[in-house]
Amino acid sequence: MNHPVLGLGEVKILAQNALEGAGASQANAASVARSTVLAERDGIRSHGLMYVPIYAEHIVCGKVDGKAQPVVGQPRPGAVCVDAKTGFAHPAIDAGWQQLTEAAAGSGIAAMTVYNSYNCGVLGHHAERLAEAGLVGLCFTHAPASIAPYGGSKPVIGTNPFALAVPDGSGEAALLIDQSTSVIARSEIMMRSRAGEPIEPHWALDADGRPTTDADMALKGSMLPAGGYKGFGIGLLVEIMASCLSGAVSSVNASPFSGTVGGPPQTGQCLMAIDPEAFSGQVLYQRIAALIEEFDSQEGTRVPGSRRKENSQRLKQKGVRVDPALIERIRKFG
Repeated sequence: MNHPVLGLGEVKILAQNALEGAGASQANAASVARSTVLAERDGIRSHGLMYVPIYAEHIVCGKVDGKAQPVVGQPRPGAVCVDAKTGFAHPAIDAGWQQLTEAAAGSGIAAMTVYNSYNCGVLGHHAERLAEAGLVGLCFTHAPASIAPYGGSKPVIGTNPFALAVPDGSGEAALLIDQSTSVIARSEIMMRSRAGEPIEPHWALDADGRPTTDADMALKGSMLPAGGYKGFGIGLLVEIMASCLSGAVSSVNASPFSGTVGGPPQTGQCLMAIDPEAFSGQVLYQRIAALIEEFDSQEGTRVPGSRRKENSQRLKQKGVRVDPALIERIRKFG
C-alpha cells in the first residue's frame, strides 16, 4: 500500500481539524496540533499523528476538556502556577509561558508548575523551547502508575520522564536529553500485545512481581525501571517535582492515558527555566561546545538530541509518510 507524504503544514491542519471536530476550542487544538507537528518533524511518530485519534477520543469521552481555559497565578516573583482545569497540558503551558520566561530573565531562575493536567506530548519539546529562548530548561512530567518500587510488584510511579535542554547562545538547543524512567516505553509493550508478540524478559514484571515475556501479563503488572533502583530513584524525583510540588494527583491515583475508562488523569508538570547570564554566562556556552567536541571526537557516539535534529532537517524538506488508514481515522473526527 502506498503511504501518502504530508508536509508539516498539512500535518498541522489534519490534527487541528480533528481536534476541533472532536470538541476542542480553536486555541487548544492549535496548541496540541503544534506539538503533533514537532513530534512528526523529529521522527517521534508515537506522539505525532498516531496520538491524534486518542486525543480526539478523550475529548469526546470527557477524559480531557477540550475547551478548558487554564488559570495562571504567580504567588512569588519566580513561581508560576497553572491550573489546567482538566484540559490539555499544552495550552496550560502556553498560558503561563510568558510569565515563566520573564520571571527567569528577571530573577535568574524560575519555575512553573501545572496541575489538573493531561499528557503533555514530547516533554523534550518544552525544554527545547526554553533553550530556544536562551534559557536552560529542566522539565518533569509524571504519568499514571506503571512502575513498582525496586523489589516490589505494585506500580507506584509512572514512566515519569525528565528533559534537559541547553541553549547554544544562538537561539537553538545545543543538546537535549529526554528520557523516561522505564527500560522501554509502555507503548512498545502495548504494540507487542496487539500483535501477539512476546516482549524481552528485562522489560516488565507480571502482577505477582515475576519477570515475564508475555505482553498481556506485563500490562497487568509493572514496567521495570532502567538502571534498577537508581532508575526508580529518578522516577521518584520526577514524581515529587511534577506531582507533589505542583499539587497534581499522584501517579497511583491518575486514570490511564490510554483507553476511555476513568475521568481526567489530573496529572502535572514542572518546568524550570534558568538564565545563564545570571550565572556563568558565556562560560556555559564554551563548556557545552567543548563537551560536544568530546562526543564528536569519538567514533560511534552521539550528542543527545542530535538524531532529532537530523530527522528534523530531513523531514522538513521531504515531509512525512502516513498510513492511509491512520489518516482516515483522524478525518472521521474532522
